[in-house]
Amino acid sequence: MAQVGIHEAKTHLSRLLRRVAAGEVIVIAKGGTPLARLVPIHSRTRRDLGRDKGVVALHDDFDTPLPQDVEEP
Repeated sequence: MAQVGIHEAKTHLSRLLRRVAAGEVIVIAKGGTPLARLVPIHSRTRRDLGRDKGVVALHDDFDTPLPQDVEEP
């Protein structure tokens, strides 16, 4: 994890963002005290509704209450 000062962050923001896009974490500090962290945003893949239909099966009694002896005390 790299640390840069505010002035350097303002001056070289594009360069820092390229590093962050490559997976690096950059800490921005003022007078050596960390103030902020630049971190990559990992894009989430879209999950399509029903994508696993037919792959995952639930038993017919999946949502019935558990017997007394199985429930927590």
